[in-house]
Amino acid sequence: MRRLGTATVVAMVVTTVLATDPMTPSSAGAAPQDWVVKAQQRLNALGCGAGPADGEIGPWTRSAVIRFQSRSAMRQSGHLDERTRQRLYAKDAPRCDARPVPAHSGAGRRIVVSQHQNWVWLVGARGGVAGQGGMVDNPSVLRRGSYATGSYCGRAARIRLNSATGGSLWLDNFVRFAPCGIGFHRIPRYKSNGHQIHADWVLGTNLAASHGCIRLSQRLSKRVWRFTTRRTPVRVV
Repeated sequence: MRRLGTATVVAMVVTTVLATDPMTPSSAGAAPQDWVVKAQQRLNALGCGAGPADGEIGPWTRSAVIRFQSRSAMRQSGHLDERTRQRLYAKDAPRCDARPVPAHSGAGRRIVVSQHQNWVWLVGARGGVAGQGGMVDNPSVLRRGSYATGSYCGRAARIRLNSATGGSLWLDNFVRFAPCGIGFHRIPRYKSNGHQIHADWVLGTNLAASHGCIRLSQRLSKRVWRFTTRRTPVRVV
């Protein structure tokens, strides 16, 4: 048998690694930035929010991949591996921003919270979705089960401009729904400059965690505020 030289063996190993690397594009010869741009454009077209199609796989793009994977009931790795890309380019690839309400989440007018998907739905009396969007959650604090918006532990049910315990943050559109301080609100803002403590693109992912409350986008927090003018059931699944 002919013995292979060192250079030949090294070339074979590199080729094998590139072929099996989950971040490598399936089309041979394509520049990495080209296939990333294509994936970012596809993610954006599906409402997954990958940000600028700049060919760089940064945290913003990874967050979009996680949202797509959670919507597709896939492992939420944030990597554009072969299985994820196949699903992403399929004709029936699902949108990230329009999701079906989870089964067995109750009936009638309610708010549904999925800790697995990091997603929230506002469901009307007849089953129509009045609003939905990503969230930041801390599942170690909030347990699955049935709750309802209202006053708990002698604290107000709704506070338009709530102040965090530490005093340095605003919790806009705070709606309480579980004992004792758990509620929905906008991503916290610094009182000093009004900026959010993290970007909207982390919503719907596991890239950030809260201290018990459900953090939402400004738009969805306003929808929740308007939706809960009366006591509203909340189902955490």
